[in-house]
Amino acid sequence: QVQLQESGPGLVKPSQTLSLTCTVSSASITSNYYYWNWIRQPPGKGLEWMGAIAYSGSTFFSPSLKNRTSISRDTYKGQFTLQLTSVTPEDTAVYYCARAPGWGAYDYWGQGTQVTVSS
Repeated sequence: QVQLQESGPGLVKPSQTLSLTCTVSSASITSNYYYWNWIRQPPGKGLEWMGAIAYSGSTFFSPSLKNRTSISRDTYKGQFTLQLTSVTPEDTAVYYCARAPGWGAYDYWGQGTQVTVSS
């Protein structure tokens, strides 16, 4: 059973950089042809796709966030990491990592982690 687990700080101050890591077990993040995604859900709003890192290491970002977002990976640890710079209270959300076969439907999700941006 593939498992994903998000980890990172629950509270970040405005203007700082948010860093979240997703640890994957029972699957390789380099396996063809999976994409490893970051998705968030602000309070009272729908899901927002933020970006993804492909099995090849290529990265893709939402146009609305691409100037502030990066995704990297550690293939030995089976982890991929989201960094979001210059956060504001509008970045407060539950952040999820999820796997998808290519650009298909997500088949595995992490449980999500709450991140609050506040001074």
